Amino acid sequence: MNRLLSKPLTQLEPLAERWRGSLLQQGWRLWLNELRGCLPAWLRQNQPPEQHYAWPLTEPVMAVPDNVRQVLVLEPSAVLLQSLPLPLAAARNLTAVVGYELDRFTPFDADQLYFVARQERRTPTHLKVTLVAILRERLDQILHDCAALGLRPHQVDVQGLGIDLLPAPLRPRQRTAGKGLQRSLPWLCGALLIAAMVLWLNDRQRVLDVMHDSVQQQKVQVAEVQQLRQQLLNTRGAAQYLIRRKSAQPPLAALLNELTTCLPADTWIDQLEISDGADVSFSGQSAKASALITRIKACHSLENAQFEGVIQPDAQTGKDQFSLRAHLHQEAADAPTTDTP
Repeated sequence: MNRLLSKPLTQLEPLAERWRGSLLQQGWRLWLNELRGCLPAWLRQNQPPEQHYAWPLTEPVMAVPDNVRQVLVLEPSAVLLQSLPLPLAAARNLTAVVGYELDRFTPFDADQLYFVARQERRTPTHLKVTLVAILRERLDQILHDCAALGLRPHQVDVQGLGIDLLPAPLRPRQRTAGKGLQRSLPWLCGALLIAAMVLWLNDRQRVLDVMHDSVQQQKVQVAEVQQLRQQLLNTRGAAQYLIRRKSAQPPLAALLNELTTCLPADTWIDQLEISDGADVSFSGQSAKASALITRIKACHSLENAQFEGVIQPDAQTGKDQFSLRAHLHQEAADAPTTDTP
């Protein structure tokens, strides 16, 4: 065993010496610390602190809190370390391929060794794999001695490699960091989807409410416009009605001219009144008041002439006092009047 380890260890010892304490190693650690600082607080808490113990142990191990991972670090001379070129297809199941060919790479069978195969580099033609192996009986004895000293390691590492040679049955069952998040991720996605749908429906309802309010305002405006239009139509109709009524009635000057023509020369009028209902009433004195009805029939602007009250003689003038009422004849606005030439 020592002869098998001598050659590869002799080749790696200069590199390991250069790596320990070098600027590159310090920069690597600083970079890892910076990366840890960028992680969220809840994720940093999922990374328990580690306590490293170099083998062989010289004294019993003090008890540590449960959240501290205990790592047993072996010297490179205690393991078999080889660099293997393997086909590219071996990357699919590297551990199984190396375990199947382990008797070719070492003088021991697979059931005699604990081993770790780690891919270091990939080229267009092959894989460069680092094989770290140790005899089972030797590692079992080391773990037995550690237990006697109060150490039950969570990981068995080799100095400078960062691997775990601890047998799978002895590894503590730890909850994978982020496993709870992965399990809750579908529920979180579902909740986000439901929240997005609720927000979309809420926004859609808000848009509908805004549209409804706008439609209601437009309806009110349309109703106001229709009311104003109806008022305008009513006002226009009333104005047109007044215009038609005014046009249908003869002018006052024409009426007076016609009365002057129709009434005899011995008749004069004391009072003349025209009502809104197109009724004309006038009173005065005449030498022959009883004949006025016949004379007024010749007036085209008056119709249905009748006496109001009785005819009374006037002792001072010697004429008869009369009072007549007639209806004003309605004509078209363009109808000719008595004073039209």
